[in-house]
Amino acid sequence: MNTQLINKEEIPLMKIVDAQVDQSAKWREMLEYGVRLGNEFKGKTSISFQTEDGIRTVETTIWSATDKYLSLKGGIIIPLKSITDLQF
Repeated sequence: MNTQLINKEEIPLMKIVDAQVDQSAKWREMLEYGVRLGNEFKGKTSISFQTEDGIRTVETTIWSATDKYLSLKGGIIIPLKSITDLQF
């Protein structure tokens, strides 16, 4: 997968779109661990997501997750439908 590593602060400047394959159910199952990793251990997660300019990856802590979005520090949200990969 060809992806570009970005800073978390760049995300609000991007147009996030749905990934070619919606894997929301898979990500929901994994995000409980990602939230715990971020909140309790300050561990970072590598999150790849689809933008209109291609796939971008950010390495950051996940603050919270719902059934449709994950939330990062600073009020930044990423729709689960746009995520192409998660690495803990």
